[in-house]
Amino acid sequence: MVTRLAEREWRVLVSTVGLGGRRYRVVRAARPPAFAGLREGPLGAQLCVDKHSAAMFAMAWGLAARSPHTIVYLPLRASAAADPCAWARPLDLVLVHHSLAFPPSRWKDVRARLGAGRPHTVTLPAGTWPGRPAADHRRTWYREYRDHLLWSVAADTMVLTGSREAYELRAEQVRRLAEDAPAYRAQEPDLHYCAEIAMGAWHRFPHSRNGHSELHVQYCP
Repeated sequence: MVTRLAEREWRVLVSTVGLGGRRYRVVRAARPPAFAGLREGPLGAQLCVDKHSAAMFAMAWGLAARSPHTIVYLPLRASAAADPCAWARPLDLVLVHHSLAFPPSRWKDVRARLGAGRPHTVTLPAGTWPGRPAADHRRTWYREYRDHLLWSVAADTMVLTGSREAYELRAEQVRRLAEDAPAYRAQEPDLHYCAEIAMGAWHRFPHSRNGHSELHVQYCP
């Protein structure tokens, strides 16, 4: 039986960090996944997940979209040893709502101040991972469109920043990876199942290292 994300409880640790006159609320996984691997590549990043870490990634994605004052942190580096996509250095993942205006360069100092954190349980409603009509996705290719996911790497961490709109436009892919991929792979063991999450805009940053890129999330049981 498939466990839907809306039925899932995610155990996390919550820390509040004061830095540079600001206070940041950081939610992180209480226990790093046993298997996951995020690595930077020439065209973005590759994340390999199993059933457990795919669900954790989806919960983190939904929380980042709906919690504009929260930094969502997945400590993935410790889980990368068994990663079959091991062609570059492992990275942690941080998801941030753009309204927080969080500079990635500040992450190293925030992480150093997290402390033990307070145990908490996160549940999210079914509407957290909406399917969006094709017209909404087509708008992202217009030159005047500005609501893109943006990314940077700092302190061995990929920091992904976006609005609720930007996160929700990719949420259906993330949901399917967590809910549907395990059953598909059980039926077809050689099937390649992934989510291809666009980051940046190709026409806005033609010379930027972090312009148009992709977060390729592959299901690797």
